[in-house]
Amino acid sequence: MNMRWLSSGAIGVLTMIASPRPFLSWVVFKSGCCFSLWMLHRSVAVELEVTKELSKLLCSVESAYLNIVREVAAYAVEHNVTSAIQLRGLFYSKYRGEYPGLHSHLVIQAIRQASEIAKSFMERKRKGLAQKPYPEVRNVSIRFDETAWNYEQFIKSIAPVRIKLSLPNGQTEVWLRLHKRFWRYWWLVLNKEAGLRKTLIVKRRANKWYAVFVFEIKPKEGIPQSVVSFDINENTVAVGKIDLTSTVGMVASWNRQYLTPQLYTIKTDFGRLARRYGRVRNAIIEKLKPEFALPNGKYVNVTNTREFRKRVKHLRERGRKLGRVRQIANELTRTPAIIITEELGDNPQESMIEDVGKDELRHRIKQTPFKSIEEAVEDKALERGSRLVRVSSYRNSRVCPIHFTRLERTDDWHTLKCPLGHYVDRDYASVMNMDWKTTPEAWIKAFWWNMKSLNKNMNWRKYEGKSNPLIPYEIVQYIHAVLKTFVARLERCPAMLAQGDPMNHHRIQNEGGGEETSHALLGQGGGQ
Repeated sequence: MNMRWLSSGAIGVLTMIASPRPFLSWVVFKSGCCFSLWMLHRSVAVELEVTKELSKLLCSVESAYLNIVREVAAYAVEHNVTSAIQLRGLFYSKYRGEYPGLHSHLVIQAIRQASEIAKSFMERKRKGLAQKPYPEVRNVSIRFDETAWNYEQFIKSIAPVRIKLSLPNGQTEVWLRLHKRFWRYWWLVLNKEAGLRKTLIVKRRANKWYAVFVFEIKPKEGIPQSVVSFDINENTVAVGKIDLTSTVGMVASWNRQYLTPQLYTIKTDFGRLARRYGRVRNAIIEKLKPEFALPNGKYVNVTNTREFRKRVKHLRERGRKLGRVRQIANELTRTPAIIITEELGDNPQESMIEDVGKDELRHRIKQTPFKSIEEAVEDKALERGSRLVRVSSYRNSRVCPIHFTRLERTDDWHTLKCPLGHYVDRDYASVMNMDWKTTPEAWIKAFWWNMKSLNKNMNWRKYEGKSNPLIPYEIVQYIHAVLKTFVARLERCPAMLAQGDPMNHHRIQNEGGGEETSHALLGQGGGQ
């Protein structure tokens, strides 16, 4: 079957990837299918070799640039003027006269940056996330467009080692301390597999100056080799995998017992990590409290003190989380695949903690990086020839993936019971139901068991032949066949999942590197 990713699709595929980076929009192929293409963005920071005099010059440019951004952003918010063109007409002449040594395009870029900050602030204020009346701009990154640095000369060079910046003393040559990450992407530029953005970003960090180059890379086009669905939890990520490369002959030779989807768990321990660092921070607060006692017996808020920040910055909590997020993304995108996950929304933690009373549990949920994992998987998937598809999260973990009946609670929070006699792991039920929602059967199965008016008025036959338009129909048919075989075997005997291991042995992955077999559906209980 032809499973080339860009060979089939449907209108509406623009919803496939959140936060898209537009490159070419609405590319229409001969088959009549519409797609939108995206470019991957990779930023590479390169340290600049600057003398003391050049550093002072860059600091003066940064100071002028920061003043422009602050004043224009405050005016834009106060007068509700966020158009960069209007703000440029109001402020360009003023700042050209106030800072005659500053390149004209730097003034334009500063006004544009202020416009972006004002728009972002007003959006956050509308959502109730901003408390102050105006945006507080503390740091800026100086943006040089193609006329303010030697872009044309730089892009034509085979091995660029220096840049020229337009500063108050004229064109100033600055040498670069290049590293292998830069050369990796520059090799793609030389091979026409990537492009370099014309805008150069210069920023100061810890008294060092860096030039940030932004590369635009074409997403890979690959033949999907599997369908991977994953569900993010507090301490684990549940994964279900269906291989697409298994032919009928291969399956027959294995006595068809390996059509069962591979189900395994990646151990993340984000909740335990949050609990551990919470205890460490509380210990630091208790240790510092006597130093900040007030005469009335109360204490200053220790978390706002310099001493507390000095101790906390060495805990490496953010680095540990980021490392685990990247490991998950790398594991889920090893081969080109169709990756399925739940639609989380913009801020999933807020809806999760609405009915939670315990402060510790609320903190653990808030510290679990749901969106970070999803965005990392999406970004890595584009780089490796995979695509991320989102399905509804409606009752994924409450429906039996075999009989489509409502699961009942047991003494174990993770283990639920089907009314027909077998037990189901909540997380694995969720990933299986995500796969079901990509098939034609998702339209007609009882995901809506208590909505009598919908069941009464819905013409289910109208939707029997339809499927998810985001996934090529040949792959949908394959997923459907695998799931039907899986259900047929388990309907004969719900305990048959333990009959044999899948062709690709799955494992529970944890920090210690150990592995053990996991079973999604615990075959306890009897008939149907």
